[in-house]
Amino acid sequence: MSEGITLDTGALVALERRRDRVLRLLRAARDRSQPVTVPVAVVAEWWRGRTDIRETILAALIVEPMGAALARAAGDALAAVPQSTVVDAIVMASAARRQDVVLTEDLDDLARLARYFRGVRVLSV
Repeated sequence: MSEGITLDTGALVALERRRDRVLRLLRAARDRSQPVTVPVAVVAEWWRGRTDIRETILAALIVEPMGAALARAAGDALAAVPQSTVVDAIVMASAARRQDVVLTEDLDDLARLARYFRGVRVLSV
């Protein structure tokens, strides 16, 4: 059973655009008191200036800082799955810490990393 939800950049964009599927998944997580986490690297990739909706979204999430252990886990994943991006590897390494479900618009790339991070499920938004 998943402890919570981890969002990648595509999921944040979908949330910002008020896409129905991501809204339903996050409401269900809230109803089950599941935490919703976003790695700080994802915030940097997504943030393109302040807006009210971005501030509201960010305030509702747990922003995970980038420490050395997370960076090493992502680097190990990059070595094992060389076509991956740094931010995708960070998302998956972050989610693996808690056995979270990852919400993404980039299902193919994160599914490759899910073979490395075996306990992490990836869902498309």
